[in-house]
Amino acid sequence: MPTTKPGKLTHTLGWVLTGLIALAMTASGIVKLLAPAGYVESVEKIQWTKDNLSTLALIELACVAVYLFPKTAVLGATLIVGYFGGAVATYVRIDQPNWPVPIAFGVVAWLALFLRYPALRKLTPLTS
Repeated sequence: MPTTKPGKLTHTLGWVLTGLIALAMTASGIVKLLAPAGYVESVEKIQWTKDNLSTLALIELACVAVYLFPKTAVLGATLIVGYFGGAVATYVRIDQPNWPVPIAFGVVAWLALFLRYPALRKLTPLTS
């Protein structure tokens, strides 16, 4: 995807942010698969059931896998933002104040790609 190489610091920061997003989502997916009792209780408070957890985990882990491969990273970021959009909708629907957190994760997921791929910067309205 890149037409020119990004600076080393920019590229490294992009990969660090990518890693943080991937780590957080992988940990979240694993917790969903393990479904410990305390976690199931918190999920039920946001009106999801234990039966939904494995499906959510597989979706989350699939998004991470697609995001980590450079050739599919843009698709992965799009899927991640969609996943976090569902989280925002869930929090807003039940009137919980946590909705900015998934928005921030989606922004960081795209920021990571923005830093890694100069060609992506040319497509955004943030550049001249």
